[in-house]
Amino acid sequence: MNKRLIFAVPVALVLAAGVAVAAEVRDWQDLHRVHENIVRSIHELERARAANHYDMAGHGARAEQLLREAEHELHEAVEAAKHAH
Repeated sequence: MNKRLIFAVPVALVLAAGVAVAAEVRDWQDLHRVHENIVRSIHELERARAANHYDMAGHGARAEQLLREAEHELHEAVEAAKHAH
């Protein structure tokens, strides 16, 4: 599979998750769904990096780091939203 395609799939998922966050949030379940998408993206990126022998000029590692940061922040957002209701 093309290396760009393997890397593009998780990036597209993250962008889609960003669009979902930008939409009106009705309750914490909306945030939870976005969080789940980020977790799936992390797993897809891990598989893509392994399939490419982690040879992505450092970009794959940086993307994974950013996804993990986003995952952490979304987890915190879900917890905060749960306690706000």
